[in-house]
Amino acid sequence: MKPIWIICRSYLRRKKIQNGLIALLIMLSTLLLTTASLVFANTGNLYKEMHNKTAGAHQILTMGDELHDPRLVHKWWDEQSDVQATALIPFRNLDGLTYNGQEISNIYMFMMNTPEQPANVDKLIFAQGTETMTPAKGTIWIPTSLAYTHGITEGDTLTFQSGSRSFELSVSGIVVDLAYGSPFTINARIWMNSEDYDRELASLPGSDQYMMGLRYEDYSQSPVIWERFESYLGTPYLETKSEFEELSSFYLIINKVIGFIMIFLGSVMMLVALFTVAFTVSEAIMTHYRTIGIVRSLGLTSKQTVAAYVLQYGLIALAAVIPGVLISRLLAVGIVSRSLQYLKTGDNLLQIQGLSLGWAVGCFIFLLVLISVWLYAGKARKVQPVQAIRYGMSEAEYSRMARRLNPRNKNSRLSFGRIPVTGVIALRNLNGNRKAAAVMLLLTTVSSAVLVLGFVLLYSIINIGRTSALWGYDDAPAVVTVFNQAAFSGERFEADMKLDSRVKSVGWNDDMTGVFPLEDSEVKDDRSRSLNVYVGVLEGGYEEFGFASIQGDNPRNGNEIALGFNLARTLGKVPGDMVEIYLEGHKLTLTVSGIYQAISNMSFSARVTADTVRSYRPDYREMEMAYLNLYDKSQADEIVQDLNRKYGDSLSAVTQQTLLDSVYKEAEVVLIAPMGFMGLLFCLVTFLIIYSFCRIQIRKESKTYGIYKSLGMTSRKIRAAVSLGIGVLSLIGAFIGSVCGVYLLPRLLEQILVSYGLVRLPLLLNGGGIAVVALVSVIVALLGSWLSSRIVVTTSARDLAAE
Repeated sequence: MKPIWIICRSYLRRKKIQNGLIALLIMLSTLLLTTASLVFANTGNLYKEMHNKTAGAHQILTMGDELHDPRLVHKWWDEQSDVQATALIPFRNLDGLTYNGQEISNIYMFMMNTPEQPANVDKLIFAQGTETMTPAKGTIWIPTSLAYTHGITEGDTLTFQSGSRSFELSVSGIVVDLAYGSPFTINARIWMNSEDYDRELASLPGSDQYMMGLRYEDYSQSPVIWERFESYLGTPYLETKSEFEELSSFYLIINKVIGFIMIFLGSVMMLVALFTVAFTVSEAIMTHYRTIGIVRSLGLTSKQTVAAYVLQYGLIALAAVIPGVLISRLLAVGIVSRSLQYLKTGDNLLQIQGLSLGWAVGCFIFLLVLISVWLYAGKARKVQPVQAIRYGMSEAEYSRMARRLNPRNKNSRLSFGRIPVTGVIALRNLNGNRKAAAVMLLLTTVSSAVLVLGFVLLYSIINIGRTSALWGYDDAPAVVTVFNQAAFSGERFEADMKLDSRVKSVGWNDDMTGVFPLEDSEVKDDRSRSLNVYVGVLEGGYEEFGFASIQGDNPRNGNEIALGFNLARTLGKVPGDMVEIYLEGHKLTLTVSGIYQAISNMSFSARVTADTVRSYRPDYREMEMAYLNLYDKSQADEIVQDLNRKYGDSLSAVTQQTLLDSVYKEAEVVLIAPMGFMGLLFCLVTFLIIYSFCRIQIRKESKTYGIYKSLGMTSRKIRAAVSLGIGVLSLIGAFIGSVCGVYLLPRLLEQILVSYGLVRLPLLLNGGGIAVVALVSVIVALLGSWLSSRIVVTTSARDLAAE
């Protein structure tokens, strides 16, 4: 054992820089792969933990359209022994909210008449404020999603628009409201005192709506229970039902995207790290070939020789894996806490679980390194002491090197007479070690792909207004929402819009709940016998206001309907098929005109025209939202200001970009840090490996470079030649990586996003930006190769030749 330890210690002491680089590479591989594993594991676990802690609802029922008696519905569910139901909570809808004198746009509020807490289902967890049975008079509780996004804290005052009047309430509590507090949500439950609710909202037209949550002892049994419930009703449940998958989806989507990318890239980095270790072991054996031959001649066995390398790299891997796992925990905490910030109940970061998984990943990487070293160190068994002492390498390798230095083929493409000296040195440097060149090509390809993918994703989200139709939204430059029907005249508004030379057309929009009864062949174990989905109703042409479809067309006539992708897939429908749907209790048979994708509602939605509703309700005109199509989209800000000034007491007008920004700005912030980190990490790995490989190659070819220097070549010219070869190689890698980042990786990402309603990821390509980002990996590669060749400057020609 002592000889093995002496040799191992010698290797560690003599190759400090190279060993340090290998250790750093293994640590970074461990860091990325372990972080990805922890992010993936904890994203779902933290949500499930909070869902259990709050006794979160599996389904939310909303009633108030007089299609069912809310009290009878609540009574039936309250009597079920295997289901817990919340109280029947009255609420009213509002969409006018002002904070610090600024209107908060694109927020739709459920003003809840708060029952006494704590509830048996959907408990509210306080993040700020003192927990009480109900909000004190003149105060409200608001969800973390609204508070954290807009910087609202306990004690702040919010102004609400109710009909023709407004009222103010102060924030006494900020709560984790799991059902309506997810990222990217545009809904918020505002929990009011009962007296405030009665006083402030009594003037609103219409009557109270009701909400109740259902929590099953065994959620998988919900289809069976719903079959009993609908048998009790005698019809499908015709009002709004939100499923657990919909309620939880946006808590998980960002981390699934980040985790997928990190797992993929971590696996690639791990393979690169293993190949690098194998490469350095092989090169170390070649470098110490004569030394190995001498110690073998003195009696050291081949097993002991291999054990020396396994011990050396085992110690390096151990020193790298441990900090990699420890740091990964901090990184995972940062990513998860940022993306799941609405589950935080204070300034503390969310607690990461499953650390044993991180250590398991670290142990797996450690074992892979040992196995890789053991396999490649097996070359030491083939060392023949006589050949090693005479040639410093095997006789076959010596012959190959001699042929390379003295080529008999005068017509070789790498001969000095055919191409410039710099080009010959550059190409021979790559040709002399093709394995290293392949790894460097792979690295620059992957790092460019990561950087380009991150840039394209962020650029597409920042400019989502240009592709909003492909995300399932409209493309109208401005949107108007009526909040005071008593003070609003639709005829006057439309007459004004016809006279406005900036306005091309106006399309009125409404939303309903549609119920699709399922045939027996469509019913699966995890689904009830009907689907309750969002249905958009538009008076006007869908294409005119920018709604897109991925198959077929949007509905144009009253007997047509377009289905969201996941809804169509569930129903097994394609354009041209017939489908049955209940709208407001009326059963209709419509023709599927097309299929579209939409991130909202996970593509469980549908589109119909206003004529569809008028087929059973001829006087239908109850639309409170309008899209404005303009001749010049750049005038959107101007017309929004004019409308708010003229109709400010009855409607609110905003630009489409404002609405999109209010939702997707959060995605930009959450994605920037991890995507930037992964890009920088791969750039660092590219630099380290290219630096290490080039340094090893220069050591191997030191005699050749010594000859070049003795013949009059300057050190700068030799270094430029080495960097030229690496530069050309990295340019090829950057080009391939750019193609992968634009076309391949987004296709892989779509496999995750399809469950969220996106079949094709809407991407915007900025050629100039992509080129600049891709060139970052080229610059990193050139820097690594240039710095690694500094030994040519600091060493004399005689010493280089002597080596």
